[in-house]
Amino acid sequence: MNLDQVLQTFFAESRELLEDMENALLIVVQAPQKEELINAIFRAAHTIKGSAGLFGLDHIVAFTHVVESVLDQVRAGKLPIEDKLVVLLLSCSDHIGDLVEAVAQGADKTEASLLQQGEPLVALLCGYLAAPQTPDALPVPLVWQAADPIQRIKGEPVDADHWHISLRFGPEVLKNGMDPLSFIRYLETLGRITGIATLPDAIPPADVMDPQTCYLGFEIAFKSEADKARIENVFEFVRDDCRIRILPPHSLISEYVRLIHELQEQPVRLGEILMRCGTLTAQELATALQVQSDTPSKQIGTILVEQGSVHPEVVEAALVKQKQVKDIGAQDSRSVRVDAEKLDQLINLVGELIIAGASVNLIARKAQMIDLQESSAKLSSLVQDVRDSALQLRMVKIGATFSRFQRVVHDVSREIGKSITLVVSGEETDLDKTVVEKLGDPLMHLVRNAMDHGIEAAEVRLAHGKPAAGCITLNAYHDSGAIVIEVSDDGGGLKRERILAKALERGLIEVGHTLSDAEIYALIFEPGFSTAEQVTNLSGRGVGLDVVKRNITALRGSVSVHSEDGLGTTVAVRLPLTLAIIDGFLIEIGQSVFVIPLDAIDECVEFSTEPGHDYANLRGQVLPLIRLRELFAVDGAPTRRENIVVLQSGGQRVGLVVDTLLGEFQTVIKPLGQLFSQVHCISGSTILGSGEVALILDVPALVRQARQVQSPALAVHPVF
Repeated sequence: MNLDQVLQTFFAESRELLEDMENALLIVVQAPQKEELINAIFRAAHTIKGSAGLFGLDHIVAFTHVVESVLDQVRAGKLPIEDKLVVLLLSCSDHIGDLVEAVAQGADKTEASLLQQGEPLVALLCGYLAAPQTPDALPVPLVWQAADPIQRIKGEPVDADHWHISLRFGPEVLKNGMDPLSFIRYLETLGRITGIATLPDAIPPADVMDPQTCYLGFEIAFKSEADKARIENVFEFVRDDCRIRILPPHSLISEYVRLIHELQEQPVRLGEILMRCGTLTAQELATALQVQSDTPSKQIGTILVEQGSVHPEVVEAALVKQKQVKDIGAQDSRSVRVDAEKLDQLINLVGELIIAGASVNLIARKAQMIDLQESSAKLSSLVQDVRDSALQLRMVKIGATFSRFQRVVHDVSREIGKSITLVVSGEETDLDKTVVEKLGDPLMHLVRNAMDHGIEAAEVRLAHGKPAAGCITLNAYHDSGAIVIEVSDDGGGLKRERILAKALERGLIEVGHTLSDAEIYALIFEPGFSTAEQVTNLSGRGVGLDVVKRNITALRGSVSVHSEDGLGTTVAVRLPLTLAIIDGFLIEIGQSVFVIPLDAIDECVEFSTEPGHDYANLRGQVLPLIRLRELFAVDGAPTRRENIVVLQSGGQRVGLVVDTLLGEFQTVIKPLGQLFSQVHCISGSTILGSGEVALILDVPALVRQARQVQSPALAVHPVF
């Protein structure tokens, strides 16, 4: 066995468990049903402790054991789960993570500084363990809890004069030094085992089976004069690692029905389910199967009821369980894990296929062969379907990114002394995984900035008639082929005059120059810009929001700000759904071909504006114009019939004056080199079917350019 590889598995598993533990801790206080969350938190700590013990990481075992003891008190109902305890457990989770990472990085596991960091936490945890217990705070066993009498179907008992023990050993039993068979042998000291069935369902294929993991379960028929408590005590040492149900002799039908519903294995045959719950013997099942072979039209359940082997209610419950198993199996078979690098390679190959398909299409048109053109058109359609399917494979839900900020808001709000809640919506919105990976840091800056600058102190909020607790909202939704992510707060809003004064002081704008609210608010993204009166741990140095804008721009996105004094601020980040392949629209100016993202185009109209005008009348509305020939300094005279491509971005419209419309084109985005990083209004390039390079226009930048064209104080200069 490669111990280094196993140790790496332990590190990865511990990180996942700590993340699950943190997420559960952040929502457990407000959750209406806390039991399952508390169990999940306990299981995470318990698993980490057991796994650490296998590798001799005693310092992790010792600290996690204290955490587990406190969680056990919470699970038993002796300690309430309240905000103060959650803060302590989050700190403990962080410390466990530090201990694991120290070992992963090769640090000395007995390093004094690591141990000292945990001493204050252990002292606080021991304070909870020493708390007096009230009589009404008695433990509530999760495994041994009796069935709710309201759920009983009938009061009739099953004709069984033995105890039925449904036993599933946990996977960590062997690793914890326990022998499952020793418990069964000890059970025989209290009575006689009249029947036992070993369940190997959980055993995986031999090539992936772990020899240190227990996969077995047992269904036991046990005759004894002992009471239930004595039988339960047989399994005392593995109670936390196993799942055990004990039914007394002549139990009610409802108990067996409940046991059927709780079966963990996945038997798909009715007879197997009934045998595992102890209501049917192998001989009775064999007799029923013989009857069915003689009369194939009869269902096995009907035969069992007719011969008196099983009650009808139990058969009905088993049939429901059988259907659930089939549905789950069918669902599992529809999903498969794929390495992210393989998906990236697939996208690259699809991109090359699109370029090759465009070349074939061009050759077909030049050759004027009808059959070749039809085949090329069909090929293009199939390639487009392949492209859409491949891009969909890389889509992930943004909810995982949003969930990171629950901990951020929880910790930072306490650090700055404000009560702030986080509301998340649109978690199911899909986004390219490449975009998601690069989105975390910009959102982190926006959320922290909203908490520090946006949300007012509690006394200020109360004075203005607001709730004492502030609220930050993260929202995501699709809009015109792009994704919009909004970071909103219900704070005091941006101070327009203060931003304007600071901009004048720094020389960002000229005195007397008139700016719209949107333009003034956009100044907060300038490098080094800050209106904070004092520097804090969160902000005040003017190095946050300019990074946000730079990172979003690198993703071919845009940022806009909307604010109302006294009501709050919303920062909207608009991003493309994918960074790889888009639907484009080809336009031509002189001998140069450009690509416009198709989802940004509203319509195309004929150019009919008087010479020298920078706007057009579009059905009674003023449409600002940009002449791409002038903007990109393209040589040559305009064509006799020019066209206007109407674009829309961020709620604003602009018209591009172009020479020729060439139609739609599947565009494989190729990034520009560092040499062209300062070129404006261009977001990338693509390769045409002829092998030539076409530049992709940056629509948000063009919209901003249109506003400058309308301002007489600003001149339009070529971007090259």
